[in-house]
Amino acid sequence: MRNTKTAEPWIEQGLGPFGPAALKPYSRTRFATDGSAFLKIYVGIDPEGRRQREVATVERAALWGISVPAVLATGNDGAGSWTAFQAVDGTPCSVSTHSAIEEYIGYVVTVNRGLHRPVADATPGSGWEARRAGVVSPHQFLLDQFSPRCRSLPWWAVLSEALQPVDSHPVVRLHGDLKPEHLLIESERLHVVDWEASACGPAVLDYTDVVFHLVRDLLYEGTPPGRIPVDLLTRLPFSGPVLAWRLLLWLDRRRTHDIDLVTVHDIYRLAAEEQAASAYRSLAQTVELLRAADVPR
Repeated sequence: MRNTKTAEPWIEQGLGPFGPAALKPYSRTRFATDGSAFLKIYVGIDPEGRRQREVATVERAALWGISVPAVLATGNDGAGSWTAFQAVDGTPCSVSTHSAIEEYIGYVVTVNRGLHRPVADATPGSGWEARRAGVVSPHQFLLDQFSPRCRSLPWWAVLSEALQPVDSHPVVRLHGDLKPEHLLIESERLHVVDWEASACGPAVLDYTDVVFHLVRDLLYEGTPPGRIPVDLLTRLPFSGPVLAWRLLLWLDRRRTHDIDLVTVHDIYRLAAEEQAASAYRSLAQTVELLRAADVPR
């Protein structure tokens, strides 16, 4: 892997030419016209931190035997923070049918079985590096991801207290964003991409993120709340407080007023739920109301 300061890395490194950019909220991705590589430009929240985190994590994950796209070049220059990766073959997981969702959940379990291994030096925080000075607790790490304005909102004290039990969970390495499109299937081989949200924390964070994205995305694609496959989701480790946290984090990163659409009662009810099935049904109902209120996906 080469680090460069050139202004046009995709030209200078001989990896292109690259096609039009595929836009996501926090990145722009361009694929080489010959299919050999793709260029990711980080935008939005902390682009340079996310670049460094993804590069370091991908290289470490490869050492653990996880199939990841190799880093070809990376830099921070006039083009922004960027990384060029070697392309990997494979088809993203589908969630279009009950059986496809079941298969996707199986892949999530497989990835996390290898990823969530006990690591002596793992401490809560973004990325996989060890942190010794000023280490925060797992629940504080979660609270620190909110924007400062959230501390004055009515539900803050409720969520802060509800999250404290996660401090007893072991701290492991996390992918941080195991969406279906980040798991690529090639015959019998599984490739894992998009590691910029990697972190260390309780394993339930990865599982809760999977559940939240699946419920939200199915609802926004038109699936009725009553048809969300709760029976499949209950296979995954569950935490009501972490589920409430994930819902609020989504809203905090949308329009300023969107987070005001949920009440203290909504958060208390979700955080206090001890049964996964009931919690996921409650989440689906809440997200459906937010979708009806035009909260962007």
